[in-house]
Amino acid sequence: MYIVYFIVILALPMYAQFKVKSTYNKFSDVHAQSGMTGAEVARKILDDNGLFDVRVVPNQGFLSDHYNPATKTVALSESNFYETSIAGNAVAAHEVGHAIQHAEAYSFLTLRSKLVPVANISSSASWIFVMIGLFANMSGMLLVGIGLLAAGVLFQIVTLPVEFDASNRAMNQLVATGILRNNEERSARKVLNAAAMTYVAATLVAVMELARLLLIFIGMRSDD
Repeated sequence: MYIVYFIVILALPMYAQFKVKSTYNKFSDVHAQSGMTGAEVARKILDDNGLFDVRVVPNQGFLSDHYNPATKTVALSESNFYETSIAGNAVAAHEVGHAIQHAEAYSFLTLRSKLVPVANISSSASWIFVMIGLFANMSGMLLVGIGLLAAGVLFQIVTLPVEFDASNRAMNQLVATGILRNNEERSARKVLNAAAMTYVAATLVAVMELARLLLIFIGMRSDD
């Protein structure tokens, strides 16, 4: 049983990472008919939504694209920033989707931002308590670790609607502005769906691990 469990929690993230990389690489070789770079796509969508104060900058690293609400900056990996691929256009629009969420005070994005400090602490401290609880057979320490881990899981769960909503906004903007043609929409959606799967896989693994630890805690308590 445990072998199957560990295969699943290892296989899910690996498959999700493989899927996003293979899908991205496939469509990064397909040029958008508009001839627009990711930077131009991001700038156009931002301007069309009145977000003139949000900057678009290049960022080093593979798929290092992100939106920073503190600095109001859409950072695109260099390939997406400079190139005219369907994949780059889709990723750029997705990150702008987060900027639009921020401007509209999207509830789940606001909640996720508030959970960031808690998630940062829980991610680094939870396993310390878990390991002490497991190896020393101390149910109280294990419970503390589970509580901290649960905070991290909550952050991941809240992240899901944030990411899916950003992708929906991205597709709506790409279509409404005419950046992508009809025959390109399906390709862009494949890129965004593959990226979303990484968040889904991470959340499923986290929930499964939390459930496993809860079962161990219940077993420890029943043995006391």
